[in-house]
Amino acid sequence: MSGTIRVLDILEETMADGPGLRTSIYCAGCAHHCPGCHNPQSWDFAGGKEMSVDQLLELILDDEFSNVTYSGGDPLYQVEAFTELSRKIKERSGKTIWCYTGFTYEEILADERLSMILPYLDVIVDGPFIEELKDRELLFRGSSNQRIIYLKGKPDESIPGTVALVQPK
Repeated sequence: MSGTIRVLDILEETMADGPGLRTSIYCAGCAHHCPGCHNPQSWDFAGGKEMSVDQLLELILDDEFSNVTYSGGDPLYQVEAFTELSRKIKERSGKTIWCYTGFTYEEILADERLSMILPYLDVIVDGPFIEELKDRELLFRGSSNQRIIYLKGKPDESIPGTVALVQPK
């Protein structure tokens, strides 16, 4: 049985949410409520429309060239369904998955529920948007406190803000 995800929008073949062409899924629901958020309409947990994980999977797999990005809202408020989607994407394709979240990597690691998605993600862009640290020159993030964390493979040092993953002890 497939779970469902509340989706605000899907952008196909975008280049704004990670390197190369991407299918970006913007989900509904965020309790971080960061002042200056560029997408405050995404805060409503009842916003958008429900789509099944299998509907989203089909849409993602139909585009053989684009990788995948989850944004929002905050996808980790729907972590079970996004984990299911991510697992299915990885089982059926070689696509990379980026996930934007207002939680820090450390908060995710410390929470058994939130961390269930980590084995299926390639990159996390973590941390809340902080208006005072906003910088329009940054690639793939809104404020300088946010990190681009490569969970698998070698970090892309050509993208400023990329940090090496340090495994917790």
